[in-house]
Amino acid sequence: MKSRIVLLGAPGSGKGTQAEMITRHFAISVTSPGTILRRERDLETPLGLQADEIAKQGGLVPDDIIVKLIEDWLNLHGKEGFVFDGFPRTVTQAERLEEILQRNGGASLDIAIWLEVSEETVRDRIASRLQCRRCGFTTSLTSACFSERPVCPYCDGPLIRRNDDDVSVLQTRLAEYKSKTEPLASFYEERHALHRIDGNRDREVVFADISALIEERAR
Repeated sequence: MKSRIVLLGAPGSGKGTQAEMITRHFAISVTSPGTILRRERDLETPLGLQADEIAKQGGLVPDDIIVKLIEDWLNLHGKEGFVFDGFPRTVTQAERLEEILQRNGGASLDIAIWLEVSEETVRDRIASRLQCRRCGFTTSLTSACFSERPVCPYCDGPLIRRNDDDVSVLQTRLAEYKSKTEPLASFYEERHALHRIDGNRDREVVFADISALIEERAR
């Protein structure tokens, strides 16, 4: 299925979980700025180390860096559609994504899915979140007894607490989200691409709604 999808929402809204479920169900390539930047960090490139320090403080990596990495990824993996988890995060990034898609065949974005969650849900999920350091798989301490065996079920990488999931850093991330990411709702509404989904519910219920949306738009 050749769909071009972006998943948007607050930290802890379930973007990573839903992106993983989409790619496994529909076989659409998926990535996120975090996945790309983790690779750069693990390679200890100057870009990766700089971005990692910004993320630890809860800030957003500069648009120019993110957009360049996304464009490189699209050229390699995005020809048959894509799912972006948490990109774009600013209106500027969204505008740049439109430019990239136009340069690469004139395609446009199919769906911008906005996962709406309460601040209480965000705090509860962040407090127990674990992420695979190697592949980015996201789960929680209470899911499938990962607290007893914190190993990724897909690549056997270590499941760890993210540095930017600290409570004090979360406040900064939420402030960044409200000031820089929430304006994207109007941006995609104007282009008739935005679809809001209640992300407070069980992941399987949320995925059922997302699946129906993707299948409907693909007809």
